[in-house]
Amino acid sequence: MSRDAQGAAAGPAESLDWSGLMRVGMGPRGQGGLGLNPGDFWTLSPAELALMLGVSAGTGAMTRDRLAALSARFPDRQVAGAGPAGAPVPRPPDRREDVSD
Repeated sequence: MSRDAQGAAAGPAESLDWSGLMRVGMGPRGQGGLGLNPGDFWTLSPAELALMLGVSAGTGAMTRDRLAALSARFPDRQVAGAGPAGAPVPRPPDRREDVSD
């Protein structure tokens, strides 16, 4: 984990090189930038920016083994009033008024 100037632990947002990302995203195409206007740059998701920069997504597609590991790590939990685990949650009745003449 990185540390800020005061020695406090920096979270993911604080550890990003924002000036570098802005330079490569909005910088001129001929100088290594993507040439995006600020509005387009700031609406990109991190995944979209990584794709445009040719950065590998890293983990790849979801596999059965990865799904099983995630399910074990983050099991579904019972929500009060939702019925037994795995049972469908009942939908509220349709509240539209019958418009008969």
